[in-house]
Amino acid sequence: MNLARDFLRPVLGAAALALAILAVSLSSPPAQAQGRPMNFIRDDETERLVRSYLNPILTVAGLQPSAVELYVINDPSINAFVADGQKMFINTGLIMELKTPAQIKGVLAHETGHMAGGHLVRTQVAVRAAMVPMLLSVAAGIGAMVAGAGDAGAVIMMSGQQMFEREFFSFTRTQESAADQAAVKYLTATGQSSDGILEVFRRFEGQEIMSAQRIDPFAQSHPASSERVAQLRALVESSPFHDKDSAEAQYGYDMVQAKLRGYIQRPEVTLRQYPTTNTTKPGRYARAMAYFRQPDMKMALSEINSLLAEEPNNPFFLEMFGQINVEMGKVEEGITPYKRAVEILPDAPLIRVALAAALLGTEKPQYTEQARFELETALNQESDNAYGWYVLADAYNRLGMTGKAQLATAERYFAVGAYPMAMQFSVRAQQQLQRGSRDWQRANDIMAVSQTQLPKRN
Repeated sequence: MNLARDFLRPVLGAAALALAILAVSLSSPPAQAQGRPMNFIRDDETERLVRSYLNPILTVAGLQPSAVELYVINDPSINAFVADGQKMFINTGLIMELKTPAQIKGVLAHETGHMAGGHLVRTQVAVRAAMVPMLLSVAAGIGAMVAGAGDAGAVIMMSGQQMFEREFFSFTRTQESAADQAAVKYLTATGQSSDGILEVFRRFEGQEIMSAQRIDPFAQSHPASSERVAQLRALVESSPFHDKDSAEAQYGYDMVQAKLRGYIQRPEVTLRQYPTTNTTKPGRYARAMAYFRQPDMKMALSEINSLLAEEPNNPFFLEMFGQINVEMGKVEEGITPYKRAVEILPDAPLIRVALAAALLGTEKPQYTEQARFELETALNQESDNAYGWYVLADAYNRLGMTGKAQLATAERYFAVGAYPMAMQFSVRAQQQLQRGSRDWQRANDIMAVSQTQLPKRN
């Protein structure tokens, strides 16, 4: 039996892996499946840019853009994926490493193909089907081991694992190819070039040649990039649209790319990548972020002032100018650029929340009511902004509105899925709010929904 146990350890581990793959296909994004927490980036400029690419694609795919949730993950890997039906995740590494809007659009169109094709649900079915012969082989192998045929039992179980991998990965390769074809279809329907997606796969094809001389194509979840390039080339070339990105579109992308590099990378890396000899707007934007991170606020202010001199009504330059002043302790000086940014972009909730936080940061009572207005407006635009609820609770407390403060705190915990705390503060809010009022009813709704979520979390 000792021999049997030795063989069982790796093979039962493979069975556990199959179950884990099932769990991933059912609900979990890749980073979570690998035990790494996802660190989200919130930035109005980045999100608006990606949305401008994504929403037309979603529309022609028959999906409602407002129903699709978009998340930007602070992760250097070049990746995007969909999960939970209508949630799309895009890594910062994708934006920072790809070169053109067309390339990003190609990836977004591909992921939309998965979403519109219902591939997540179909994957669940495929995993269950592939697990049946594998689990039968595990049972047969264990039986052989118990009977004394340890080597034969191990071979039987390993063959079951290989069958599972080949069947499951064959299915996912088919899905990937279908998503590729859908991407070209969607981009063509929106009057856009699909050359970008071909460029992305050509890039990966080169990496495969350099890093993986011998790859079993049947043990990969995605088709080899060389195969995908061959399949896509005819489709892409048949499209009537082959225009390059406009200078305006490329500029918008370059600015967001520079901003993310400056914010995420180590400052010394960004300053090498964008030296002071680079006087372009993306170069100055990246350096402003890098100096802000060091922190060298004087240099950051110099760079952002140079940008504002050329684009005084750029809301994102104004936002950063306000943030630099706040970080330098010049809170009231930061309020004016924040206000101007909100005037230019009234539907940018993150900038409104930053303005409200600056207003409260002055510690001057005359600003509290305005902060409350800005926060309530922002949260009407984006109700799941946990930080916004946190700041609004502070504003309500300063105004003596303790019941609303407790409700805002309940909303904050509800937004992040901390349901026990959401229930606790809902009870506190109801004790101080007028029974039957809209706020009282909202506290009741939070409690009711949170109670239904507790068994799932357990």
